[in-house]
Amino acid sequence: MKIGIIGVGHIGKTLAIRLSAAGHSVKVANSKEPESIDSETLSTGAKAVFAKDAVKDVEVIILSIPFQHNPKMAGLLADVPEETVVIDTSNYYPHRDGNIEAIDAGQVESVWVAEKLGRPIAKAWNAIGAGSLADRDKPAGSPDRIAIPIAADRDRDREVTMSLVNESGVDAFDAGSIADSWRLQPGAPVYCTDLRLDEMAEAVAAAEKERISKRRDLAGAILQERFADSYEDLTVDYLVRLNRVLYM
Repeated sequence: MKIGIIGVGHIGKTLAIRLSAAGHSVKVANSKEPESIDSETLSTGAKAVFAKDAVKDVEVIILSIPFQHNPKMAGLLADVPEETVVIDTSNYYPHRDGNIEAIDAGQVESVWVAEKLGRPIAKAWNAIGAGSLADRDKPAGSPDRIAIPIAADRDRDREVTMSLVNESGVDAFDAGSIADSWRLQPGAPVYCTDLRLDEMAEAVAAAEKERISKRRDLAGAILQERFADSYEDLTVDYLVRLNRVLYM
Protein backbone atom coordinates (compact mmCIF):
# COMPACT_ATOMS: atom_id res chain seq x y z
CA MET A 1 0.00 0.00 0.00
CA LYS A 2 0.96 3.64 -0.37
CA ILE A 3 1.28 5.14 3.11
CA GLY A 4 2.04 8.62 4.37
CA ILE A 5 3.19 9.11 7.96
CA ILE A 6 3.09 12.54 9.58
CA GLY A 7 5.35 12.60 12.61
CA VAL A 8 8.55 10.65 13.17
CA GLY A 9 8.73 10.52 16.95
CA HIS A 10 9.15 7.16 18.62
CA ILE A 11 5.92 5.58 17.29
CA GLY A 12 6.03 7.16 13.82
CA LYS A 13 9.67 6.19 13.38
CA THR A 14 9.05 2.54 14.25
CA LEU A 15 6.03 2.40 11.95
CA ALA A 16 8.05 3.86 9.08
CA ILE A 17 10.72 1.20 9.56
CA ARG A 18 8.35 -1.72 10.00
CA LEU A 19 5.82 -0.91 7.29
CA SER A 20 8.55 -0.16 4.75
CA ALA A 21 10.22 -3.46 5.61
CA ALA A 22 6.86 -5.18 5.06
CA GLY A 23 6.88 -3.97 1.46
CA HIS A 24 4.72 -0.87 1.62
CA SER A 25 5.62 2.37 -0.14
CA VAL A 26 6.05 4.78 2.77
CA LYS A 27 6.54 8.55 2.79
CA VAL A 28 7.37 10.27 6.08
CA ALA A 29 7.29 13.90 7.11
CA ASN A 30 7.68 16.05 10.17
CA SER A 31 7.22 19.77 10.84
CA LYS A 32 10.69 20.56 9.47
CA GLU A 33 12.63 19.95 6.30
CA PRO A 34 12.85 16.38 4.93
CA GLU A 35 16.61 16.50 5.53
CA SER A 36 15.97 16.63 9.27
CA ILE A 37 14.62 13.05 9.32
CA ASP A 38 17.32 10.65 10.50
CA SER A 39 18.73 7.87 8.38
CA GLU A 40 17.49 5.08 10.67
CA THR A 41 13.88 6.08 9.98
CA LEU A 42 14.61 5.69 6.28
CA SER A 43 16.74 2.54 6.62
CA THR A 44 14.15 0.11 5.22
CA GLY A 45 12.98 2.23 2.32
CA ALA A 46 10.78 5.03 3.63
CA LYS A 47 11.19 8.33 1.78
CA ALA A 48 11.45 11.69 3.56
CA VAL A 49 9.20 14.38 2.08
CA PHE A 50 7.42 17.59 3.04
CA ALA A 51 4.15 17.11 4.92
CA LYS A 52 2.09 18.37 1.97
CA ASP A 53 3.59 15.61 -0.17
CA ALA A 54 3.18 12.87 2.43
CA VAL A 55 -0.61 13.05 2.09
CA LYS A 56 -0.71 13.06 -1.72
CA ASP A 57 -1.48 9.93 -3.74
CA VAL A 58 -1.58 7.61 -0.73
CA GLU A 59 -4.13 5.07 0.48
CA VAL A 60 -3.37 5.46 4.17
CA ILE A 61 -2.29 8.43 6.29
CA ILE A 62 -0.97 7.84 9.79
CA LEU A 63 -0.97 10.84 12.12
CA SER A 64 1.64 10.28 14.82
CA ILE A 65 1.81 13.72 16.39
CA PRO A 66 1.09 15.21 19.83
CA PHE A 67 -2.65 15.25 20.46
CA GLN A 68 -2.96 19.05 20.63
CA HIS A 69 -1.65 19.43 17.07
CA ASN A 70 -4.32 17.29 15.38
CA PRO A 71 -6.59 20.25 14.50
CA LYS A 72 -3.71 21.74 12.52
CA MET A 73 -3.93 18.75 10.17
CA ALA A 74 -7.42 19.70 8.90
CA GLY A 75 -6.04 21.99 6.21
CA LEU A 76 -3.42 19.46 5.19
CA LEU A 77 -6.11 16.80 4.75
CA ALA A 78 -8.70 19.04 3.11
CA ASP A 79 -8.15 17.65 -0.39
CA VAL A 80 -7.48 14.05 0.65
CA PRO A 81 -10.12 11.72 -0.83
CA GLU A 82 -12.79 10.54 1.60
CA GLU A 83 -11.91 6.89 1.02
CA THR A 84 -8.33 7.42 2.23
CA VAL A 85 -7.80 5.71 5.58
CA VAL A 86 -6.61 8.17 8.25
CA ILE A 87 -5.24 6.60 11.43
CA ASP A 88 -4.72 8.58 14.63
CA THR A 89 -2.11 7.30 17.10
CA SER A 90 -2.30 10.12 19.65
CA ASN A 91 -3.41 10.41 23.28
CA TYR A 92 -4.58 13.38 25.32
CA TYR A 93 -2.34 14.38 28.20
CA PRO A 94 -3.45 17.69 29.77
CA HIS A 95 -0.01 18.46 31.23
CA ARG A 96 1.43 18.37 27.70
CA ASP A 97 -1.50 19.36 25.49
CA GLY A 98 -3.14 21.93 27.74
CA ASN A 99 -6.64 21.41 29.04
CA ILE A 100 -9.24 20.78 26.34
CA GLU A 101 -12.63 21.59 27.83
CA ALA A 102 -14.68 19.20 25.71
CA ILE A 103 -12.50 16.21 26.55
CA ASP A 104 -12.24 17.13 30.20
CA ALA A 105 -16.05 17.17 30.18
CA GLY A 106 -16.16 13.62 28.81
CA GLN A 107 -15.93 13.77 25.02
CA VAL A 108 -14.08 10.78 23.58
CA GLU A 109 -10.62 11.78 22.41
CA SER A 110 -10.90 10.32 18.91
CA VAL A 111 -14.40 11.74 18.44
CA TRP A 112 -12.87 15.15 19.12
CA VAL A 113 -10.06 14.47 16.63
CA ALA A 114 -12.49 13.33 13.93
CA GLU A 115 -14.58 16.47 14.44
CA LYS A 116 -11.53 18.72 14.20
CA LEU A 117 -10.31 16.96 11.05
CA GLY A 118 -13.79 16.88 9.53
CA ARG A 119 -13.48 13.27 8.41
CA PRO A 120 -13.70 9.66 9.65
CA ILE A 121 -10.63 8.26 11.34
CA ALA A 122 -9.38 5.00 12.80
CA LYS A 123 -7.52 4.72 16.11
CA ALA A 124 -4.44 2.51 16.53
CA TRP A 125 -0.97 2.27 18.08
CA ASN A 126 -1.99 4.68 20.82
CA ALA A 127 -2.24 1.93 23.45
CA ILE A 128 1.30 0.58 23.25
CA GLY A 129 4.43 2.14 24.67
CA ALA A 130 7.09 3.24 22.23
CA GLY A 131 9.61 0.86 23.79
CA SER A 132 7.27 -2.11 23.54
CA LEU A 133 6.49 -1.40 19.88
CA ALA A 134 10.17 -0.95 19.04
CA ASP A 135 11.63 -3.87 21.00
CA ARG A 136 8.90 -6.41 21.77
CA ASP A 137 7.58 -7.20 18.31
CA LYS A 138 7.08 -10.89 17.52
CA PRO A 139 6.26 -12.86 14.36
CA ALA A 140 2.57 -13.54 13.76
CA GLY A 141 1.44 -16.63 15.60
CA SER A 142 3.89 -16.29 18.48
CA PRO A 143 2.08 -17.28 21.70
CA ASP A 144 3.49 -14.32 23.66
CA ARG A 145 2.90 -11.69 20.99
CA ILE A 146 1.60 -8.37 22.31
CA ALA A 147 -1.83 -7.29 21.10
CA ILE A 148 -3.20 -3.77 20.78
CA PRO A 149 -6.77 -2.54 20.32
CA ILE A 150 -7.98 -0.58 17.32
CA ALA A 151 -11.20 1.34 16.75
CA ALA A 152 -12.93 2.42 13.54
CA ASP A 153 -16.39 3.08 12.15
CA ARG A 154 -15.97 2.21 8.47
CA ASP A 155 -15.29 -1.37 7.41
CA ARG A 156 -12.38 -0.42 5.15
CA ASP A 157 -10.77 1.66 7.87
CA ARG A 158 -11.04 -1.27 10.26
CA GLU A 159 -9.72 -3.87 7.83
CA VAL A 160 -6.75 -1.79 6.66
CA THR A 161 -5.82 -0.70 10.17
CA MET A 162 -5.90 -4.23 11.56
CA SER A 163 -3.78 -5.48 8.68
CA LEU A 164 -1.14 -2.79 9.19
CA VAL A 165 -1.08 -3.35 12.95
CA ASN A 166 -0.41 -7.03 12.38
CA GLU A 167 2.41 -6.14 9.99
CA SER A 168 3.93 -3.81 12.58
CA GLY A 169 4.80 -6.73 14.86
CA VAL A 170 1.80 -6.95 17.19
CA ASP A 171 -1.65 -8.52 17.03
CA ALA A 172 -4.70 -6.36 16.30
CA PHE A 173 -7.89 -6.55 18.35
CA ASP A 174 -11.11 -4.96 17.08
CA ALA A 175 -12.32 -2.85 20.02
CA GLY A 176 -15.33 -1.40 18.23
CA SER A 177 -16.38 2.06 17.14
CA ILE A 178 -14.73 5.45 17.51
CA ALA A 179 -17.49 6.39 19.96
CA ASP A 180 -16.36 3.49 22.14
CA SER A 181 -12.65 4.22 21.73
CA TRP A 182 -12.53 5.74 25.23
CA ARG A 183 -11.78 2.13 26.17
CA LEU A 184 -8.35 2.61 24.49
CA GLN A 185 -7.49 5.90 26.22
CA PRO A 186 -4.76 6.42 28.85
CA GLY A 187 -5.88 4.91 32.14
CA ALA A 188 -7.89 2.08 30.55
CA PRO A 189 -6.93 -1.57 31.24
CA VAL A 190 -5.60 -2.07 27.68
CA TYR A 191 -3.45 1.05 27.72
CA CYS A 192 0.27 0.18 27.57
CA THR A 193 -0.17 -3.03 29.57
CA ASP A 194 1.27 -5.35 26.88
CA LEU A 195 -1.54 -7.92 26.94
CA ARG A 196 -1.87 -10.91 24.64
CA LEU A 197 -4.68 -11.26 22.12
CA ASP A 198 -6.55 -13.74 24.31
CA GLU A 199 -6.57 -11.21 27.16
CA MET A 200 -7.86 -8.25 25.18
CA ALA A 201 -11.63 -8.80 25.17
CA GLU A 202 -11.87 -8.98 28.96
CA ALA A 203 -9.63 -5.96 29.43
CA VAL A 204 -11.55 -3.84 26.91
CA ALA A 205 -14.84 -4.74 28.57
CA ALA A 206 -13.47 -3.90 32.03
CA ALA A 207 -12.83 -0.23 31.25
CA GLU A 208 -14.76 2.27 33.39
CA LYS A 209 -15.10 5.61 31.65
CA GLU A 210 -15.45 7.71 34.78
CA ARG A 211 -12.22 6.33 36.26
CA ILE A 212 -9.72 6.25 33.40
CA SER A 213 -8.69 9.92 33.46
CA LYS A 214 -8.14 9.69 37.23
CA ARG A 215 -5.91 6.66 36.72
CA ARG A 216 -4.05 8.40 33.89
CA ASP A 217 -3.29 11.35 36.14
CA LEU A 218 -2.28 9.09 39.01
CA ALA A 219 0.23 7.28 36.79
CA GLY A 220 1.62 10.62 35.64
CA ALA A 221 2.04 11.82 39.20
CA ILE A 222 3.87 8.63 40.18
CA LEU A 223 6.23 8.86 37.21
CA GLN A 224 6.92 12.52 37.91
CA GLU A 225 7.70 11.78 41.56
CA ARG A 226 9.84 8.76 40.70
CA PHE A 227 11.76 10.14 37.73
CA ALA A 228 11.45 13.93 38.18
CA ASP A 229 12.42 15.67 34.93
CA SER A 230 14.44 12.81 33.42
CA TYR A 231 12.93 9.59 32.13
CA GLU A 232 16.24 8.08 31.04
CA ASP A 233 15.98 5.42 33.77
CA LEU A 234 12.36 4.53 32.97
CA THR A 235 12.33 0.99 31.57
CA VAL A 236 9.65 -0.74 29.54
CA ASP A 237 9.21 -3.33 32.29
CA TYR A 238 8.69 -0.67 34.97
CA LEU A 239 6.10 1.18 32.89
CA VAL A 240 4.15 -1.96 32.03
CA ARG A 241 4.15 -3.15 35.65
CA LEU A 242 2.98 0.25 36.88
CA ASN A 243 0.19 0.42 34.32
CA ARG A 244 -1.01 -3.07 35.15
CA VAL A 245 -1.22 -2.21 38.84
CA LEU A 246 -3.06 1.07 38.27
CA TYR A 247 -5.22 0.33 35.24
CA MET A 248 -6.29 -3.30 35.54
